[in-house]
Amino acid sequence: MTNGGNHYYGNTVNMHGGSGNTGMVFHQGAATGEDSGAASEELTRAVRELVRLLEELRPQLSPQDAQAVDASLPAITGEEETEPAQRRQALMTVMGIASLAETLGQPVATAIRAVLSLLGG
Repeated sequence: MTNGGNHYYGNTVNMHGGSGNTGMVFHQGAATGEDSGAASEELTRAVRELVRLLEELRPQLSPQDAQAVDASLPAITGEEETEPAQRRQALMTVMGIASLAETLGQPVATAIRAVLSLLGG
């Protein structure tokens, strides 16, 4: 978004005075309402597909990259409670590794983009 000569990308906060300002609060949790069940199921399917592709990709990875993927999986799959930013970071770490892989790199990157889209990011 552009405002005069300024360009804004993402969240923008302007604070002028006040007291007790503690920062931004994001409420980007799971969807609610009638569509939340369908959205949750779609996200679950997308994450399962990503995990399946990562299992196929793993033999092509160096031991260090395989270890980084393994370390990222609990945040990606939701096995451990994570903040949205940590989950996104785990997905981006795996995408970076997958981008260097030969045959399965592109399908993994596509699956990660699908998960990110469902997460709203």
